[in-house]
Amino acid sequence: MTDTPARLLALLSLLQTPREWPGSELAERLEVSPRTIRRDIDRLRDLGYPVRATMGATGGYRLAAGTAMPPLLLDDEEAVAIAVGLRTAAGQTIEGIEEASVRALAKLEQVLPSRLRHRVGALSAATVPLPPAGEGPTVDPGRLTALAAAAAGHERLRFAYRASDGTESRRLVEPHRLVPAGRRWYLVAYDNDREDWRTFRVDRIRDPRPTGVRTAPRGLPAKDAAAYLVRALYDLAPAYKAVATVHAPAAAVAERVPGATLEPLDAHSCLLRTGTDSLEWLAFRLVLLDVEFEVHEPPELIAYLRTLGARAGRAAGDG
Repeated sequence: MTDTPARLLALLSLLQTPREWPGSELAERLEVSPRTIRRDIDRLRDLGYPVRATMGATGGYRLAAGTAMPPLLLDDEEAVAIAVGLRTAAGQTIEGIEEASVRALAKLEQVLPSRLRHRVGALSAATVPLPPAGEGPTVDPGRLTALAAAAAGHERLRFAYRASDGTESRRLVEPHRLVPAGRRWYLVAYDNDREDWRTFRVDRIRDPRPTGVRTAPRGLPAKDAAAYLVRALYDLAPAYKAVATVHAPAAAVAERVPGATLEPLDAHSCLLRTGTDSLEWLAFRLVLLDVEFEVHEPPELIAYLRTLGARAGRAAGDG
């Protein structure tokens, strides 16, 4: 192989395989002399790649971990496997990797040849993963990568949006960040028509189209996108504050209901105060204690527990 840049790329690709490569084997693979291999190793080191050499009969060259990750050279099968894996990870609720998966997928799909992009799409369309525990809307990874690319490039975006009441609208926004929250994804963006910041549920976004117009980043009125989303959701959601007498020691209840305020009434009971935006979750937390309790407020929770009790009685054949 006489083309030096192509030979260096081929050598780097071999060294990224986790094994020791004897110089003679590298020379045979690349059809050059061992001396050329030694020169090429020096060139890679000059470029910042940490190529280590070990001595002995089983020694050779290997690429070690450095201070920065070098560009990865992937063959077709490896690229397809990684793209499919990232698409799967982007749709799951694995704490801490959802957004990173989307960013990596956006970068990878941008440089995939069309033949590989078609294979990735075909594999994704033909695969139905078992959904994770819990209910929630599904989000197309392709839509996530389109939004991620627009946010990374500070590019204005147009899309159709369906609000919670079913109202359809067209939006022109400057995407800021994607935020995964539970089983949902949200886009935090500046809405140009409304001249204000907004949050959008990604599963309600349709047909996102980049405009080609790039803008300077705007200052978000919050510490970060996650803090802004929490505040926006809190403003939209109804808050239920529960007060209940629980017939169990306060210390035991504290282990089962983290974050609740507990006031001991005696050695065997306590007054519990807690809150959330979901009556179902409040009822679930109380019933799961597996002890006697009486709810004092809110009235909506009392009514819900009555309905739940009647449904459970019918399920048990009590009428």
